[in-house]
Amino acid sequence: MSLFRQLWLAVIVSTLIAFVGSFAVSMMTARQYLEEQLAIKNNDNAASLALSMSQMEKDPVTLELQVAALFDSGQYARIQVRDPEGLTLIKKTSPAVSDDVPAWFARLFPIASRPGSAQISTGWTQFGTVELVSHNRFAYRELWQGGWRLLMWFSLGGVLAGFLGMQILRRIKRPLDAVVGQARAISERRFIRIEEPATPELKSLARAMNVMVGRVKAMFEEEASRLEQVRREATLDPLTGLANRAYFMNRLAIALNDEDAPTRGSLIMLRLADLAGINRCAGRETADEVLRRTGAALRELAEKNPGAEAARLNGADFSLLLPGQNDPQPACQQLLAALQSLVAAQLLPENAIGHLGSSVYQHNEPVPQLLARVDAALAAAELQGPLAAQHVAEQSHCSASTQADWRSILTDALKDQRLRLIEFPVADSNGLLLHLECPLRLQAEESGDWINAGSFMPVASRLSMTSELDLAAVKLALDRLASGLPAVAVNLAGASLIVPDFTPRLLSLLQQRRELAGKLWLEVAESGAFQYFDAFLAFSLALRPLGCRLGIEHFGRQFSQIGRLHDIGLDYLKVDGSFIRNIHGDNGNQAFLKGLCNIAHGIGLTVIAEGVNSAEELATLPALGFDGATGPAVSRN
Repeated sequence: MSLFRQLWLAVIVSTLIAFVGSFAVSMMTARQYLEEQLAIKNNDNAASLALSMSQMEKDPVTLELQVAALFDSGQYARIQVRDPEGLTLIKKTSPAVSDDVPAWFARLFPIASRPGSAQISTGWTQFGTVELVSHNRFAYRELWQGGWRLLMWFSLGGVLAGFLGMQILRRIKRPLDAVVGQARAISERRFIRIEEPATPELKSLARAMNVMVGRVKAMFEEEASRLEQVRREATLDPLTGLANRAYFMNRLAIALNDEDAPTRGSLIMLRLADLAGINRCAGRETADEVLRRTGAALRELAEKNPGAEAARLNGADFSLLLPGQNDPQPACQQLLAALQSLVAAQLLPENAIGHLGSSVYQHNEPVPQLLARVDAALAAAELQGPLAAQHVAEQSHCSASTQADWRSILTDALKDQRLRLIEFPVADSNGLLLHLECPLRLQAEESGDWINAGSFMPVASRLSMTSELDLAAVKLALDRLASGLPAVAVNLAGASLIVPDFTPRLLSLLQQRRELAGKLWLEVAESGAFQYFDAFLAFSLALRPLGCRLGIEHFGRQFSQIGRLHDIGLDYLKVDGSFIRNIHGDNGNQAFLKGLCNIAHGIGLTVIAEGVNSAEELATLPALGFDGATGPAVSRN
């Protein structure tokens, strides 16, 4: 029985006890009062009758008429006149009348009418004694009516007491509910604070819970801050804040080979012409300033392009990866302008500035081939003068060249159901299947090739069509589950979460097939989750009652924001493959990932590695704390 019901039961029982006790005492007091009034009335009436008879003639007829006149009023049960010897001279009796008072009431509260008596005298001698007993039915009627009035007043008081008790219990229950909700939120990996109630005992409880939550949050924030520093040391260039060479090469390999990556993109390499000469002639501080400003220009371009990555490859070489961008030349022009501004600021000499080489790439193109092509473009730019850019183009294999073309392709594919899911196993550290990751594929035209999501989802986002594609993917996933698959994971676009009708339509779809919802894993890319964080939080809260699992994929690049995840109630994280590649030989990344797993486990999250390419990488993961993995090295058992 809940505490609230126990309190209610205590209030009801105490009220009933008080009512029954008060009612019984009141009824007994009223009965005693009525008996005393009857006794007084009997004595007074007997004395009055005796006085009247003492003053009249003592013939039997006159006396009987006097008694009869009083008896006929109907108020008396018995009037009797005796002589001094005790012989009855006159006696009038009437039977008891039940009236409108129930017999059980009369038995429960008996009222005794004690006889009243007085002497009849003639001169100075006693003529006789009159004894008078009043009917008690009038007393019963008064007691019965009084009991009903008392019952109504007590009922009204009980209703009022119940209402006041309900308000008081609600006031007590609100902070208790808040504490229970806070404890439940902690079990769901959400750490929230509650308002402290005015009640001292409850205030102490709420304060203790808030202190505990505050300490847990501070612990996570401190650990996250330390690990963010480890991540920066392992993946970033300390001077410019850009990605270092090792991390960038991992990112480049992911962009060229990952199933969800765009099928095309651009790579730009920038080389400062004479960094050693600047360092020698102008000093190290000037050379460092040149590097910082060059890095800032590259970072600005990367921030404007989702999924882009800027890096410092070595002393004077920089690189910019632009997935999904088929024309790198606008970015090259901005970088040339940035280098020219360094000349204007007298940080670079006019006769030796810098050069740019760029090229587009195709999905699954070998990394060495792309780097060789861009390096050749860079060499050609160096032959053109102190500041130049050279571009090497690749012919596009995509039949859609405009947004109108893409809208037509996506609309027709949705209408004709030219969509399908492909399966990649996600296994735990023992090789057992956790779920099947099922990215979406689209057929641009009948009997045509199937296009991966990286090719059409960026365009769908610009056309505001991601929600329809995501709903179609969830329907396909539920069909797969209905066919017998154990668990299926589906990617959702972050942009879909801000579409007003997306979440209600998705919830309706899941409620229709609720028996399958517990086997469905839904995941949003890290960039989308944090870009639309409020919508992601609301989506998580709406999804939780249905039993679906919710996670973030490609996690790690924005690790500093992990503190925002403690009150969402996520189920798992999938760590980006750029952190996993060659992890068996990267001590810096190992330290970062081990700490990441510890923090994630501390808030109840499962941690899965993406893009595991080799047996060596797979063997390293359990020691770092990973719960599962996916990628070419993971097989379906």
